[in-house]
This record gives sequence, structure tokens and C-alpha cells, in this order.
Amino acid sequence: MPKPLQITSPRFQDGEPIPIAFTAEGEDKAPPLQWGEVPHGTRSLALVVEDPDAPDPRHPQRTWCHWLLYNIPPGTRNLPEGASRDTLPQGVREGLNDWHRAGYGGPCPPIGRHRYIYRLYALDTVLPDLGSPTRAQLLAAIQGHVLAEAQLIGTYEKTHPHVSA
Repeated sequence: MPKPLQITSPRFQDGEPIPIAFTAEGEDKAPPLQWGEVPHGTRSLALVVEDPDAPDPRHPQRTWCHWLLYNIPPGTRNLPEGASRDTLPQGVREGLNDWHRAGYGGPCPPIGRHRYIYRLYALDTVLPDLGSPTRAQLLAAIQGHVLAEAQLIGTYEKTHPHVSA
């Protein structure tokens, strides 16, 4: 029986704090991510990084999107630390995060300890060029095409709460 799809980072464990380098208080660079074999029939992968605790984990009101990638080639097994448009595998497309820009935007919670969910989707299709989709548009486009899903959860709480973004 094949192993389920899994996503990990060599820089933090599932459920543990995200190192400051990968946050708005640090270098605001994407953490390295890795995964193993994908299900048979996978034609592409998609990655959605989101914070379901915005703006306050005691009273969440929305899910804040930090990064969207789609059409990751199925043979890809990792994204390097600091991955950006220039270092992503050929063919990968980026959507818009909730700062209305492409690329990774690190954790910058206004209050409290938030969860950041890195969701990897194995898809049975290569998506058409969606332009610069939002989280909702990408999730709508992958509906009915998900063969498997994996998630990695990191947490973060600002060390200097007066810093805002």
C-alpha cells in the first residue's frame, strides 16, 4: 500500500514554532519544504500556505493567505529555503497572497500565537494558466482534481508585538 502524501520542513516540526527567519520579523523568506512520493496519476502539485487564526486566534474572522503555488511538476520533491519566482521549478505558477502580491509572505500575526498551515495537494491535472489567482480561485480550480492532500502546521507569535505589517 502506498504511503500517504506527507509534507515536512527540515527547519521546524509539525505543530512547532516557525523560526524567525521565515517571518516578517526576520528575513521573510520561505522555509524549505520537502515531500516524498506522490500518488499514482499525479500530474501536478499545488501549495497553499494559510493562517486560519486571523486576526486574533481567540476570535478568528478569516483565513489569511501567505503563499500560493500551482503546477508544481509531479517529480518535484522539495522547495528550497527562500524559494522565489527565480528559483521555483520550471512551469510553477504563483497566485496572489492576501497582501495582493505573488510570492511568499511570512507570518506577521497582529496578536497571539497563530497556526500556519502548509497544504500540499496532489492533482490529477495540470491547471490552465489562471493568471494570478486568489486562494479562493485556486481552491475552486482544484476542486474535483485532488488525489491526496498533506499538511504541515507551524506556529508563530511575534516577539515584538508593536511591529505590524
